[in-house]
Amino acid sequence: MRTQASILHLDLDAFFAAVEQRDKPSLRGKPVVVGGLSGRGVVSTASYEARRFGVHSAMPMHEARRLCPHAAFLSGRFGAYRLASRAVMSVLHQLSPLVEPMSLDEAYVDLVAGGWTDFSLAGLADLAQAVRAEVAEQSGGLTASVGLGSSKFIAKLASEEAKPDGWLVVEPGTERDRIGPLPVRSLPGVGPATAERLQHLGLRTVADLRAARPGELRRELGPGVATMLEHLALAEDDRPVTADRAVKSISVEDTFLVDQTDVGALEPLVRYDAAVVGRRLRRAGHFARTITVKLKLADFSGHTRSRSLIGAVDADETIAQVAVELLRGQAGLVRQGVRLVGVGVSGFTDVAQEALFEVVAAGRDESYVDTVRPAVWDQPTYRPGDDVTHATWGPGWVWGSGRDKVTVRFETATTGPGPVRTFDLADEALQPTPVRLPDDDRDTDSTVITGPGWAEGDEDSMV
Repeated sequence: MRTQASILHLDLDAFFAAVEQRDKPSLRGKPVVVGGLSGRGVVSTASYEARRFGVHSAMPMHEARRLCPHAAFLSGRFGAYRLASRAVMSVLHQLSPLVEPMSLDEAYVDLVAGGWTDFSLAGLADLAQAVRAEVAEQSGGLTASVGLGSSKFIAKLASEEAKPDGWLVVEPGTERDRIGPLPVRSLPGVGPATAERLQHLGLRTVADLRAARPGELRRELGPGVATMLEHLALAEDDRPVTADRAVKSISVEDTFLVDQTDVGALEPLVRYDAAVVGRRLRRAGHFARTITVKLKLADFSGHTRSRSLIGAVDADETIAQVAVELLRGQAGLVRQGVRLVGVGVSGFTDVAQEALFEVVAAGRDESYVDTVRPAVWDQPTYRPGDDVTHATWGPGWVWGSGRDKVTVRFETATTGPGPVRTFDLADEALQPTPVRLPDDDRDTDSTVITGPGWAEGDEDSMV
């Protein structure tokens, strides 16, 4: 265990919503909710103004609308979020070569690896404030909460307590006293199910867990989980900050606003997603042995079919061919109504192995893998929050669209609140504004299309 508060955890405050407020002056200080806007959508992020009304992440969007009907409900701009994240991560990489991103808005930093030597309370306080100021400068005004502690567990706990827009150093030697009163749900790895099982044992706080009989925990949770929780309850966490997290799978998923029942209509999308997976696989420098197609039905039940190849591949065509065959093999399930389809690869190696006998035996599908996301269903052009540019009015963002009309507020991060105008949906003077990602990130950007067949807020996932 470390004897110094040498691990820093940074968490951007209400990240998606904060980026929207940064870029849309008329929304600053007002409730903003980002997520899927359909009846099946969920909240990705709510601004602190919206949280005062009880809106929180993972909440069904219809419930968020009921609690805060006057909020701005936006579908999300993942390209903008990636750009903001890159700016923040570049600040952290100036501190240390050991930066472990956990998501777009959260990361750990090992200060020892960066040569930091002043671990006094005053020195760490100065560091925390300097990091937060630099993040705000480089990101255009986003705020971050920073925690520093002797372990990843304690550093994250500190940043959570510091939220929003604050910092906290947990001095070494005080960790056990600090975590004792906290609920068991505060411990890493304790989800709702585990927390419920612990509460059945009368263990509601970390102090309760610390006092539990070891045999009791082992019987209820198994030896592995019990041992982990025993250590965490004593603030013992020796997990290192790891710059390169091992990628175990790469996948893309699409959720539909309307259940789909036609395998033939889904095939172009599966082929496209296979090409996206292939690009990411090659970018990671891996070859995959296993290809998987995932379906989620209207009743939310999940079904997966996988094929393990004799060799390992990274070719779009092979991934697409196998994925389509797996999809066709689930035609009966598709006819029941599918709300989600996904394509994934796993079983990585660093060497290609081309003896794909089962693929050859199945017959090669000569149809190409399209590089343009298929327009399988009719789709509207614009989503609330999308960036647009008008030939006369200049840059702005979509307030809403419907009945062949689109309403735009013309403003940018630097202009102040701007005017609102409505146009015909077919007005050629109004065009979407593409997000310009750096070359090394462009192929992972997700252009999300919405409409009767597409859900809002989906993006490629790498686990």
